[in-house]
Amino acid sequence: MKVVFLGAGSMAEALIQGMVQAPKLKDMDLWVTNRSDFDRLQKIKDSYQINISYDLGTMLNGTEIIVLAMKPKDAKAALETIRHYVTPDQLIISVLAGLSSEFIAERLKFNMPIARAMPNTSASIQQSATGLAFNEFVSERQQGLAFSIFSAVGTVTIVDESRLDLVTGLSGSGPAYIYYVVEAMEQAAVELGLTPEEAKPFILQTLEGASKMLTLTNQSPSNLRKAITSEGGTTEAGIKQLEKHHVKEAFKDCIKEATEHSGRLRTLFEQSD
Repeated sequence: MKVVFLGAGSMAEALIQGMVQAPKLKDMDLWVTNRSDFDRLQKIKDSYQINISYDLGTMLNGTEIIVLAMKPKDAKAALETIRHYVTPDQLIISVLAGLSSEFIAERLKFNMPIARAMPNTSASIQQSATGLAFNEFVSERQQGLAFSIFSAVGTVTIVDESRLDLVTGLSGSGPAYIYYVVEAMEQAAVELGLTPEEAKPFILQTLEGASKMLTLTNQSPSNLRKAITSEGGTTEAGIKQLEKHHVKEAFKDCIKEATEHSGRLRTLFEQSD
């Protein structure tokens, strides 16, 4: 099965990297192109042994799936360019934040199967959390193809398209929030006397262990936290500092703002001329 990526940024590369490593997708014929950065294409070709081209006619001919992975601001021009080559039986998968399936269909000038997906860059190690939505023209077979691609690079949850802004703010951008926390933990450890190399295994194993506790037990995060927060203990002292600085509220605001910004991007790029 032939899959073409339009756009070669970090998300496209993460998906490609995960897909070429996934045994279930080993027979896929992967292609990628971008607007003009040939060096970037060559790097991806050399890294993952996939095909590159700027000949849209040749590249899109016989393609079952077209993945929109350019920057949202470039989507309108890209869609108007490819509409001369796409056919109604091809599945469009968009990983673009904010842009609606309705907008994509309008720019292509006819109704066709469109899926919107919001993975994250952990797809590169097959650990993405992806939200996936379909318009009314996606067949059961095409839904299965889309699901197989994203399930090969992590977990997949089918959602209504109206909820994808929230998925974007929560898990699409989510890895960056975790990296931000790790930065803070590492900086604190260094300020207190550890080297970054000494601190790293403590931090990473702590994160992995906490994640597995949440996954493997039936306990809520609140109960797990309270279970290790003894009165007068070190954990309580640390938690009090987080509460003093309103860290929980800051994280909630972070996710809400990212969610709302996804909607603002839709307004900006869908209405711009």
